[in-house]
Amino acid sequence: MRTPHIQVSVNLDQIRAAAEAIRAQTGVGLIAVIKADAYGLGAVRIADVLAPVVQEFAYFAVAEAREVGRPGLVLGPPEGEPAEFRELNLRPAVTSRALAAKFAGMRVAIKVDTGMQRFGCRPEEVDDLASRCDVEDYFSHAVTLEAAMRLKAACGHRGRPLHAAATCLLKHPETYFDAVRPGLALYRGAVRVSTRLHLVRDTSGPVGYTGFRYPRVGVILAGYSNWVAPAPVLINGRRQKLLEVGMNTSFVTVDPSDRPGDEVVLLGDGLNEAELARHFGVREHEILCRYCAMGPRSYVTAGAATGSLCTIRASVAAPPKT
Repeated sequence: MRTPHIQVSVNLDQIRAAAEAIRAQTGVGLIAVIKADAYGLGAVRIADVLAPVVQEFAYFAVAEAREVGRPGLVLGPPEGEPAEFRELNLRPAVTSRALAAKFAGMRVAIKVDTGMQRFGCRPEEVDDLASRCDVEDYFSHAVTLEAAMRLKAACGHRGRPLHAAATCLLKHPETYFDAVRPGLALYRGAVRVSTRLHLVRDTSGPVGYTGFRYPRVGVILAGYSNWVAPAPVLINGRRQKLLEVGMNTSFVTVDPSDRPGDEVVLLGDGLNEAELARHFGVREHEILCRYCAMGPRSYVTAGAATGSLCTIRASVAAPPKT
């Protein structure tokens, strides 16, 4: 659950700049992935800032698209009735004859399994499905160059747009096809998560639930109920670490000069998603979803008149959707 003791700040200017850079780099359409509440950053606000830059948006489910209120592509299994897709101007991802029949008469995308082995039709099924659908585009969830090339081999001759390149394939221009479909590349480095030292004290003997020993510690008012886990942090620009995490509080190492009220940076200021992903043994996507769920979000953007930074508080109290 979110705690008011942790602040999550999202830099909207940086996200728009990332989108503009990707468009300039690739020279093709940009489909912005805003599933899972834009990886926890807040899909409605992210869609607002990206709308002038991107070609369209990609969701996982219809419910996400309804909340955002913008047309696009539904990447996941197309739950819901055709009327809802029509109402919201969404393209379902067709992967079977049953779905082709269900969405007959609608513009659809055919999703091809090129190696993920999760959703998608087999490449050898594309001919049959294409004969049963009004196909707008073909796509796959590809994480390797070879997988993207399988999509091209299966569908590249059909005269419809192709897209496979998510963030991990932006380094391979041969996978750009007619559009790229990044998520992480839009949001990486745009989030700063911080809290404050509630107290600082010298210790004697075993400390906390686990009886660890450390000569001087700080306490923050956030714990595992707020998705906090033992990890590196920054205090006054110095690397520290969370030693023990309780339900609502956590112990952190401190420097002799650190004082109550000093800021503790959990993500940002050089402590980036990649480092934390390596620490936890997960992907950077998970770091964003986890850390953005820790506290209420605010949004930072350049003031139109002065060029100074202004902060806009969000009224979001629930964890990001999954």
